[in-house]
Amino acid sequence: CTLSQLPPGGLTEVVIDGRSLEIANVEGRVYAMDGICPHRNAPLGQGALHGTSVVCPWHAWEFDCRTGIHDYNPSVRLETFPVKVEGDDILVEL
Repeated sequence: CTLSQLPPGGLTEVVIDGRSLEIANVEGRVYAMDGICPHRNAPLGQGALHGTSVVCPWHAWEFDCRTGIHDYNPSVRLETFPVKVEGDDILVEL
């Protein structure tokens, strides 16, 4: 995925080495998080981005894309990954 493909407010799903991730652009800052919802294995990158919250497309579970923390249960947390933008390229460290 490139920065030009992911404008601010954008959310997408990518697969890197067989692992599904969601990539979110929040006001020009890019975040990467595990792309599978722990509730029913939904693809989070196909959901919606509301501010910093990624909303699951199946049952509306919400996770903060900066921290991976579930909005109602902080003990539920998805893995987040460092992101670096070089030119137009979005690089995620797994």
